[in-house]
Amino acid sequence: MGLELYLDLISQPCRAVYIFARSNNIPFEFKHVELLKGQQRTEEFRKVNLLMTVPALKDDSFTLAESIAIFLYLARKFKTPDHWYPADLQKRARVDEYMAWQHTTIHAKAGIILVQKMLTLIITGKPVPAEKMQSLIEELNVVLSQFEEKFLQDKPFIAGTEVSLADLLALEDLVQPLSVGHDPFEGRPKLAEWRQRVEGAVGKQLCQEAHQVLLNSSNPSADKLPPEVLEHLKKKYLQ
Repeated sequence: MGLELYLDLISQPCRAVYIFARSNNIPFEFKHVELLKGQQRTEEFRKVNLLMTVPALKDDSFTLAESIAIFLYLARKFKTPDHWYPADLQKRARVDEYMAWQHTTIHAKAGIILVQKMLTLIITGKPVPAEKMQSLIEELNVVLSQFEEKFLQDKPFIAGTEVSLADLLALEDLVQPLSVGHDPFEGRPKLAEWRQRVEGAVGKQLCQEAHQVLLNSSNPSADKLPPEVLEHLKKKYLQ
């Protein structure tokens, strides 16, 4: 058995891991775990990841959860180019700094727009109230300004002159709201130019391929989701 990556490309960190592996020619078997069908909660998947989350990695008998841990495992095992996770102490610290910050900021604020807009419509049959959506967008705008001012500044990429794991994570989080009609890059030329640089560095066609899965999956209907999945989503996000 070789390397297996358990992914669903509607997930931001799954897309980041997928793009990283593909852009570095890392050989792996794609194991599709459909989140909206609850496949991450099956007994079969729990044998791979007891946490019931994706991405997950299996390398022969070794298993690993959490996207950042998976990134670093792949980078070290396959000796990917230094710019992804630089050996230089201060450049690496910039990557680490962003990856420590992003969980409750960019990742959370960008992701919740898709979750609320899509799931509210699926579960209630009604759109998210305009005032609630505006509040979510304002919260995202706060962290986008922080991202530009603190992490990008006047640099091409987060760690300096070359793309890193931090840039790829950030890009995939910011693509997420596009699938429900909110463009976080609009009106932010610095952010839009950074996006173009990141996609150019990792491969624009590869990014489009991964993003298309998200864009095609943005409007599932309630009758296509298992009842237990609907109930889980309702309790987690809408109560």
